[in-house]
Amino acid sequence: MANPPAWSFSSIKLFSTCPKKYESERVTKEVGYQETEATLYGVQLHLAAEEYIRDGKEIDARFAFIKPYLDNLNKISGEKLCELKVGIKKNDAGRLEYCDFDDASVWFRGVADLVILDGDRAWIVDYKSGKSAKYADIKQLALMAAALFLKHPEIKKIKTSLLFVVSKEFIKEDFTAANGLDIFNTYSELLTQREIAYNTGVFNPKPNGLCRQWCSTLSCSHNGKNK
Repeated sequence: MANPPAWSFSSIKLFSTCPKKYESERVTKEVGYQETEATLYGVQLHLAAEEYIRDGKEIDARFAFIKPYLDNLNKISGEKLCELKVGIKKNDAGRLEYCDFDDASVWFRGVADLVILDGDRAWIVDYKSGKSAKYADIKQLALMAAALFLKHPEIKKIKTSLLFVVSKEFIKEDFTAANGLDIFNTYSELLTQREIAYNTGVFNPKPNGLCRQWCSTLSCSHNGKNK
């Protein structure tokens, strides 16, 4: 059996939503990346935040509203790391350990918008440009915290935050080293399903209300665009 590629929060969330859609975007590449005004805006906002925190570069006038949030983050003592890429692999005994993002054996990959390291404490911040935090998923932060605990075993506590800069909402959660890796247990069944899909070549569709008009996976029988 061939091992499936490394997974991330976004990829496993896509698989959970619809394995067939996952296949079309991540396996067959039937559907390529589609940039929209919203995604372009988000990329530009993230870059503005990164350059302000890392380089002290003046923020574009379009994103001036995020400066107060970034100034507060800058006041936190510690080493600030922007766009930190992390990897996790399984060793020969099956235990999880930190590895380079591009390691040949990488099992999980993640990228944090901002990490602040200060002794045995750390902060993880992810900027969100969406208009509402209604569907925020804290598991994204839990996965990044788990990776950081493995990378820095001296860290005992991590404060995390999804910062919705447009809607001015904060989704926060703290994690401790004692239970930092528990998050992976919640993905065991889903990861097993993904492994089976890769090894059988069968990615079953999961129909929902978006199929007929909004999905770009034209090869799916539930898609209404190709009727």
